[in-house]
Amino acid sequence: MTESSKTSGVAQVLVQRLEQQRLPRALELKDRVDRGERLGTSDIEFLEQVFRDTTHIKPLVDAHPEWQDLAGRMLHLYKEITDRALENEKTAADRSQGPSELPTA
Repeated sequence: MTESSKTSGVAQVLVQRLEQQRLPRALELKDRVDRGERLGTSDIEFLEQVFRDTTHIKPLVDAHPEWQDLAGRMLHLYKEITDRALENEKTAADRSQGPSELPTA
């Protein structure tokens, strides 16, 4: 098997995973965090796996400039999800602490 055909096969698998798994799940997470919902354990595990996979995919994307726009857009989507999820966590933590009492003199 030539290097070109290996790369082509890997790309095909990555695109299929993106279309069938990663993008639908990411869009669902984005909708949820945009509604103010918090991420669950499986959601966080999914995002951790995505970021781990990124380190393996980066050399392939670096070698193929035509894939860089798509990869950048996906990373931006994941960043939006994580940023909003963090905001939601902070909001939930603030609510759970209740109103702060003013010190009495």
